[in-house]
Amino acid sequence: MTQFPASELILNADGSVYHLGLRPEQLAHKIITVGDPDRVPKISRYFDAITHEVRRREFVTHTGTYKGKNLSVVSTGMGTDNIEILMYELDALVNIDLQSRTAKTELTPLTIVRVGTSGSLRAEIPLGSHLVSVAAIGFDTLMAFYNLKQNESEYYVSKRLQDSIGLSFQPYCVKGSTALLESIGFDMVQGNTLTCPGFYAPQGRQLRVPLRFPDLVAKLNQFCPFGFKLTNFEMETAGYYAMGRLLGHEVLSLNAIVANRITHQFDTQADATVESLIQKVLERI
Repeated sequence: MTQFPASELILNADGSVYHLGLRPEQLAHKIITVGDPDRVPKISRYFDAITHEVRRREFVTHTGTYKGKNLSVVSTGMGTDNIEILMYELDALVNIDLQSRTAKTELTPLTIVRVGTSGSLRAEIPLGSHLVSVAAIGFDTLMAFYNLKQNESEYYVSKRLQDSIGLSFQPYCVKGSTALLESIGFDMVQGNTLTCPGFYAPQGRQLRVPLRFPDLVAKLNQFCPFGFKLTNFEMETAGYYAMGRLLGHEVLSLNAIVANRITHQFDTQADATVESLIQKVLERI
């Protein structure tokens, strides 16, 4: 059996995984993730009890119980680079024996639900909406380093988007968990999310620096091969879905729509929009 060397599976002095700072007993198998570390206590305050609180870098974890359910809430920071770290180390906590440094023979699938904020790419999706990402397209290059298997329609959509924008690389497209979509996101706006490697130019925002693709938002809004419409921007979902597929975990991304890039509006009640999404997830996960 292959033993993972210390340079590849890095553990802290207390036996916790390197970046998250967690040991296996500190993690529940149902996990809510958020980008902002300050949002973790906004979720765990609803717990009946908190059994573990761990903070390491931008990764803050609260584990406890909510109405008899064991749950963890973990913050990730922004970007798919952080999501790769998160997903790999969550997987290691349940699917690798950290003492022997070997993979377990029986693998445990995790349930991971992202609760985040997002900007709408469509005028008909109003501020304050809760949107569930059926699929995501990654504008980042994380999957250039993995052998991600895409079905024919996923590959076709990503290739068409590359040609439409004029990108020098092909994005990747991957769907989320159908089971979680049906059990958690069933009454939400269903959409296809564009995951970007930045907040400004990759999402078509310009302040002092000219854009390479000045008509990016308009092209994304008009992109519709075989009815596949892009609905919103953010910075993590495609990484979640791709890593979930590679590692065998059930992953779903939920988005509180707090901006509309077509109508140029921002939700003045954004905190309330996020709060209502949190409460919905706690009841359904």
